[in-house]
Amino acid sequence: MDNSMNLTAPIPVNAPGTLTARERFARAARCLPVDRPPVWLMRQAGRALPEYRKLKETYTFVQLVQNPELAAEVTLQPVRRFGFDAAILFSDILVIPEALGQTYHFKETGGVVMDFAVTTKADIEKLSVERVVERLSYVDQALRILRKELGDQTALLGFTGSPWTLATFMMEGASVPKYSRALQLFREDKTTFFGLLEKLTAAVTAYLQMQIATGIDALQIFDSHGGHLAPAEFQEASGRWTDQIIANLGSQVPVINFSLGTHGNWPDLIASGANVIGIDWQTPIAEARKIVPSHLAIQGNLSPTHIAESTPEIVAAETKKILDAMRGRPGHIFNLGHGLTPGAKLENIAALVETVKAQQ
Repeated sequence: MDNSMNLTAPIPVNAPGTLTARERFARAARCLPVDRPPVWLMRQAGRALPEYRKLKETYTFVQLVQNPELAAEVTLQPVRRFGFDAAILFSDILVIPEALGQTYHFKETGGVVMDFAVTTKADIEKLSVERVVERLSYVDQALRILRKELGDQTALLGFTGSPWTLATFMMEGASVPKYSRALQLFREDKTTFFGLLEKLTAAVTAYLQMQIATGIDALQIFDSHGGHLAPAEFQEASGRWTDQIIANLGSQVPVINFSLGTHGNWPDLIASGANVIGIDWQTPIAEARKIVPSHLAIQGNLSPTHIAESTPEIVAAETKKILDAMRGRPGHIFNLGHGLTPGAKLENIAALVETVKAQQ
């Protein structure tokens, strides 16, 4: 049985205070009234939690990602500790390049390295879309475990990297201070660049269709490197490919479009077909409220630096400012303006969640 919240299916209107976390998230993503904004945090599963660090004493990051039971456990850890309204699959955007034939691993000193860089047309031609879903069956298994564990109480989110962001990693072959090769290819040889992005769009579409079939309630597309593009280049190099994926998926589940550093491209983001627009910390959410149409939900956008560097009192105050700025606007999902950092303080995460849950 598919337990996903279909966008076309009616969601019952319960009395105030009786919504489950799953219902709250589903309603907010569709801009329907809720008792309070749902809350989850990007990168909530993993490195900030001591229970995750304990597992890392025995398993590598990739081992945790590729073992369905362990991936499910890491996904559930922050929900148990903080009571988030949504759990997001513990995984990595680089599972797509690996499924295409470009293996990755994490260095002990931090950062990602891949077995080779995609630098030529011949490298692109070697990438195989046909077996992506088969090679990512461990994700399918993890999501099915999670759907059963979370039941009807907590929303379950899937995700992927955008084709552009994936291409930037694939062409460098590692985490680097400056991602330049994909941009150079886009500017100098669009035919070859488009060949790579077409493969990535097909792979991501198949991957997300697989996730939807497991019963996820929504999915997020991370365009983490969208801000590396000039505003005039964004739509052709990145936005159009994300738009195509969203169109391919139809209206099966809500889609959250999070594109970091691209607030100069509001018209493109609004027209992407996504149901929810993720706002990074660089844009005041009150400004986003004025720009984003009322039929689209808004997700965000406390700065992650507050969680790592501030006190619980400051975090509560900053969280309340965002809640006040969005008060009365249906379709607000509380989140950070980017992901949790390894130095995130648990007491600050708790203060954020408690403040959101106290919202009236």
